[in-house]
Amino acid sequence: MMQLRHVLIFSLIAGRTMAQTPADYVNPFIGASTSVGAAGIYHGLGKTFPGATTPYGMVQVSPNTITGGDNGSGYSYEHTSIEGFAFTQMSGIGWNGDLGNFLVMPTLGPLKTSKDGYRNDYIKSTENAAAGFYSVKLNNQIQAEMTAAPHSGMLRFTFPAGNQSRIQIDLARRVGGTATKQYIKVVNDSTITGWMQCTPEGGGWGDGEGHADYTVYFYAVFSKPLRNYGVWSADIPDSWTRKLEDVTSDRYLQQVAKSQVFPKIKEKEGKHLGFYTEFDTKAGEQVLMKAGISFVSMAGAENNLRHEITNWNFDGVKNRAHASWDKALSKIKVSGGTTEEKKVFYTSLYHTMIDPRIVEDVDGKYTGGDGKVHTGNTFHKRSVFSGWDVFRSQMPLQTIINPSLINDLINSLVTLAKEKNKDYLERWELLNAYSGCMLGNPAISVITDAYAKGIRNYNVKDAYQLSVNSQQRFGNSQLGYTPGDLSISYTLEYAYTDWCVGQLANWLGEKYSADGGAYKNIFDKEKGWFRPKDKEGNWLPWPEEGRLKQWYGAIEANPYQQGWFVPQDVDGMVALMGGRVKVVKDLESFFEKTPENMMWNDYYNHANEPVHHVPFLFNRLNKPWLTQKWTRAICRRAYHDGVEGLVGNEDVGQMSAWYVLAAIGIHPVCPGDTRQEITSPVFDKAVIGNFTIKATHNSPENIYIQSARLNGKPFNQCHIDYKDIVKGGVLELVMGPSPNEQWGITK
Repeated sequence: MMQLRHVLIFSLIAGRTMAQTPADYVNPFIGASTSVGAAGIYHGLGKTFPGATTPYGMVQVSPNTITGGDNGSGYSYEHTSIEGFAFTQMSGIGWNGDLGNFLVMPTLGPLKTSKDGYRNDYIKSTENAAAGFYSVKLNNQIQAEMTAAPHSGMLRFTFPAGNQSRIQIDLARRVGGTATKQYIKVVNDSTITGWMQCTPEGGGWGDGEGHADYTVYFYAVFSKPLRNYGVWSADIPDSWTRKLEDVTSDRYLQQVAKSQVFPKIKEKEGKHLGFYTEFDTKAGEQVLMKAGISFVSMAGAENNLRHEITNWNFDGVKNRAHASWDKALSKIKVSGGTTEEKKVFYTSLYHTMIDPRIVEDVDGKYTGGDGKVHTGNTFHKRSVFSGWDVFRSQMPLQTIINPSLINDLINSLVTLAKEKNKDYLERWELLNAYSGCMLGNPAISVITDAYAKGIRNYNVKDAYQLSVNSQQRFGNSQLGYTPGDLSISYTLEYAYTDWCVGQLANWLGEKYSADGGAYKNIFDKEKGWFRPKDKEGNWLPWPEEGRLKQWYGAIEANPYQQGWFVPQDVDGMVALMGGRVKVVKDLESFFEKTPENMMWNDYYNHANEPVHHVPFLFNRLNKPWLTQKWTRAICRRAYHDGVEGLVGNEDVGQMSAWYVLAAIGIHPVCPGDTRQEITSPVFDKAVIGNFTIKATHNSPENIYIQSARLNGKPFNQCHIDYKDIVKGGVLELVMGPSPNEQWGITK
């Protein structure tokens, strides 16, 4: 009996020990490939990074496998060698990327100053990533481990025996280009500080077209004293351009390989600098480096490090990072589903919590768009707003689980406009840059959605005026549409944000003439679809492929995909298209012709954002069981627990936010309208704050809603209001294997 009791006690302890928390399900390798070949399209796959970071943290300590090409995260799983481990990264983006600064690499033997010299193959089977942690063993037998705090990071290198072991730092490194000027100073026998200035002349975001212009400051401390150290400096002629193609050319790399080395130098400024420290190591000896990062000053970087990492307890920092993810990811708790579905869910939620990142120091100081140092006081300064992508799912998700982030973001965008003397809102912001990437006025959508939901801790008057100005500057012209090769995308996007501004004006007692109806001006009744016009009002020639022609009037899409984007007036759109019966038939065909793997295609192309609301249109068409059918299919076919687990670019949280919302059973069609569409949840239960969604009899076969109750009362609507979610309650869904065509329809 005593023996049985001991067995039971041991089993309970073991079970408690093995219980998985939300952060345990995170697999940072999901989407971590830029492979064009695997994607079958130039956009590549997820483009996520596998390294260590914290929720919305400023620091991401991550392996970098490549500088060239359209590899925005700096890493792709299929690459077999590593350049080094950087302290800043972007997630899920194209356009050549940026950041990837302060590249640290452990090496052995003679010093090599070019990345092709210090690059090292790695043992793939040793690569390991988790929330807040990454490790790998290089072919030279150096084990590299890394973890992060919000403004700082720590690396732990385990060396083999050697008399020429080394840590070297490429200060010029930048994804998509190069830092154009760097500075380093040796502070004492364990510490260095300095900065890397990154300007458009050095490529980066859009190879310079994105106007990214920032300075990264660092303060780094080594656990092993600086005895044999120095700086290398490449002689880059003033006449040389330094965009992406230039700095990855053989000529440039050969110049860097010939860098002059300055042993024991205490201070240096230059165009292409690196730092090294050499030492003897015993077999298995661990050498650590910790560094604070700042976008404000060297003093700020030092303060960030001293505030967050006070000792050399690597595992302590790692455990705190993991705990921070557990706390953040617990904003939504799911049960039921498979282990793979939980991994996909919590990794998706993890990816929605990387951006918009906080870019102020621990003391609240940040560099503004005017180049001056500011203090937020009432908000946290955030950056990396991929507007065209994230207004659709990512920002609506944050209004539910993190409304203070929305306030931060709107404050950041509104104050940025003032700091840069701009009278309009930026559509794709990166470290204060008005990059102009993509199209539309997505910040207006975020502001309208926030205001509609009672999220208003920002200067509403300024936000409204900037919204009006943005539409007047970039919206549909007096022609009533936007002419040109991308006429459909521009006109439909601007029609939607016209509606948004109109909503704001109505709520604020202002006057705004446009009502969102401009989409009607580019609908060709003869063709029965949207069609681009020139500035004289003529239709552009109809292609042989018809509405399946990629880039015909639509950005990164075809008219068939872009044409469904009239979220502000679905009824009006349906009437133009020939009525509900015809539209339902067309929509069903749209989905049924989509390939099984849901990779890039001419029909429902989940790999790109313009269609992300489309599955939920069936709710608006009185066919909610088709929304249930297709969202479950997308969750099953387009998301997987693997490197190729995303069918397209992660796009700064958007691809993952779609899954998070759909998997718990809600998603908007029209941000700015508080209506949330109800669909078939992947999980048996999801707890979102004080609101719970239960799905009884849920299974891969039982995907259709049979009946529902809200707070114990029968509920026959296929949608729920935002206010009912945030005030708390219980939505109970009963699931079955066949559609109930009476539930959720409007009589």
